[in-house]
Amino acid sequence: MAQNWDCRMYEEKFPEIDTTVMIKIKSINSDTCAYVWLLEYNMEGMLSFRELSQRRIRSVASLVRVGRVEPVKVIDVDPRKGFVNLSKKRVSEEDRKACEDKYNKSKHVHSIMQYVAETENVDLEDLYIHVGWPLYKKYGHAFEAFKLIVNDPDSVLNPLTREVEEINVDGEKVSKVVPALTDKVKDTLVKIIRKRITSQVLKIRADIDMTCFEFDGVLHIKEAMRKAEAAGTDECPVKIRLIGAPKYVLYAQTVDKAKGIEIVSNAIVACTKEIERHKGKLVVRETPREVREQEDKLSTEEIRRWGRALLGCSPVLPKPISKKMEGMVH
Repeated sequence: MAQNWDCRMYEEKFPEIDTTVMIKIKSINSDTCAYVWLLEYNMEGMLSFRELSQRRIRSVASLVRVGRVEPVKVIDVDPRKGFVNLSKKRVSEEDRKACEDKYNKSKHVHSIMQYVAETENVDLEDLYIHVGWPLYKKYGHAFEAFKLIVNDPDSVLNPLTREVEEINVDGEKVSKVVPALTDKVKDTLVKIIRKRITSQVLKIRADIDMTCFEFDGVLHIKEAMRKAEAAGTDECPVKIRLIGAPKYVLYAQTVDKAKGIEIVSNAIVACTKEIERHKGKLVVRETPREVREQEDKLSTEEIRRWGRALLGCSPVLPKPISKKMEGMVH
């Protein structure tokens, strides 16, 4: 019997209003909206052009592109129609980071669950119902439970159960509580968790300075940032953040350190080519490397302090003298 190997990541069928979710843009209606796919909920949603930006929109194409993956805010849910309305302009930087971190963990869990379902020919949603979603409830996120399974699988998995119906000696149906997983499925799950989780998700970071003093220089920098992010992959997406002009940071999360460094390096190359095409300049301050969370926070805060100090110490420059005034002076 063919099993269902496709399923949402969370127990709730619909996201709650005012939560941030990860989407992939499927198609664009040239007049009003973009149709998107909610990656965590396996359903369609709509992103109105009115919800793209707080600022005046000069070009819709610069804000939405088919295939782009990004976080958005849920502003309305219609369970009857199975549709969700979304907003991009209401997502704060804090919301964005929290959503990306959660999604990366959920995607890691989902790939493991899919592997087990396909390998053992079991229904993916049934596996989530009896294993994945109970672990989300108990541990806050199933990824945290999976990390514990690496060293002590029994303490995490043995308490999980399911009810099955059996026919007793009198020919009556009776309910019986059994382990949530058969020994074979449990063995497959533990093996794949140990293989994938032992190599923890790593954060790769690179620091750059980027400037462009040509006309529309800000737009050229934004386009260069998009080129950098386009160099990422589904397994290792690249994000670029402004820390304080002209300083930017490129990030990627991956389980393969060498691959992550290679992808971020390619992103820098793509970004450099684009900004130099418009007579801009990119300088690599810190080459791609693995960073721990604490080191990442300290580096970012140090750059921000530098920026604040620079702003505080900047002298007030006189206005440039026009050629007419210059002639009068002489």
